[in-house]
Amino acid sequence: MAKYCLVVLWLCFSAYALAEDKNLPTLHIYHDSDYSTHKASAIAIKMGFLTALSEVNKQSQGFELKLLSMDHRGNSNRSFLHFKRFLKDPSGLFVLGGLHSPPYIKHREFINKNQIPLLVPWAAGGPITRYDQGENWVYRLSVDDTKAGPKLVEFASKRACKKPHLLLERTPWGKSNYKSIGEALNNAQPDVTWFDWGMKANSAKIHIREMISKGSDCLLFVGNSIEGKQLVSAMADYPNDQRLPIISHWGITGGDFFSKAKVDLASGIDLHFIQSCFSFQHRPMSPTAKDVWQRAKVLFPNEFAERDFLFAPTGFIHGYDLAKVSLAALAQIKITGDMHKDRQAFKQSLENLKTPISGLIKTYQQPFSKWSSSNPDAHEALGLNDLCMAYFQSNGSTKVLVNNS
Repeated sequence: MAKYCLVVLWLCFSAYALAEDKNLPTLHIYHDSDYSTHKASAIAIKMGFLTALSEVNKQSQGFELKLLSMDHRGNSNRSFLHFKRFLKDPSGLFVLGGLHSPPYIKHREFINKNQIPLLVPWAAGGPITRYDQGENWVYRLSVDDTKAGPKLVEFASKRACKKPHLLLERTPWGKSNYKSIGEALNNAQPDVTWFDWGMKANSAKIHIREMISKGSDCLLFVGNSIEGKQLVSAMADYPNDQRLPIISHWGITGGDFFSKAKVDLASGIDLHFIQSCFSFQHRPMSPTAKDVWQRAKVLFPNEFAERDFLFAPTGFIHGYDLAKVSLAALAQIKITGDMHKDRQAFKQSLENLKTPISGLIKTYQQPFSKWSSSNPDAHEALGLNDLCMAYFQSNGSTKVLVNNS
């Protein structure tokens, strides 16, 4: 309790100090995310990022760091407009990404050719960080599909699934997973059903019936929360002995999936999903986790008014850790206010961090390095060992299986 009070006092003093100096020059960080249909992920990322910024009073070298919420509503073209707006902003330092992979795959060439630093705390599409036509300006601290596929297949094998069937959204993200899952299965053309955004429960039920008729014994799902809810609803309509275990990518955790699917989940649906291995639900909490948790509760009291856990918690976790990495990179350079020079210096610093960075998931030892085709994971802060499987508990919190069993 004493530590909680100290955090409150420190934050109040920090807010007062910042208010006293209203003449600080500002650096803008654009948060390009889906604040509409997958609001939980966007809010969680924002909360984690701002929690880390609060530790330095939202300042670096006499500049105020300001996070601008930019809602692309899941639309790649609207996301593209945000990047174009960023380029016209004389205070724009970098872009913080969101849940959806398609915008960053579709506009990858534009982002890199225009030298826009893009830091990704959620979108998992493999090609996002692997631009091979020039300088690579995209960095990720999140699940990476080239690792997610093998982890999903590994878990399916541990669950004695002999004949998995893939249910994938018809987007670049889905196609990215088709490739990585196929490679993990040693099958270039695994059984797959493609669906479009907006899939309804009736369509999902037909897909499930076809899988059952083919003898499939588990379902590997790559989609987001809206379609995930329809899938679970459809599966719940089948008798228990016909239901297939669902092994899912983590897109389902980015919206209001649990609140809409909890009744069906309670009927005995077997659902697991991938995510990074850290959880605030682990006990005992480390001192670092305790401090971050208390700070977040002070900063965002409304988010904890009715529960003592977060929805889309990995968004918070990745947002926090990515902010810590960003702050460390900024601390190594001299910020001039000339954004062209500062972005270049920031990029070089990200790839040459000198000191370890203590995050929630782990302590990062040079999380990024210079990208090349012979070093394809250079812009990936997390590796296969940082990924775990998880499931929803009855109250909507997530239970992480640290040993993936």
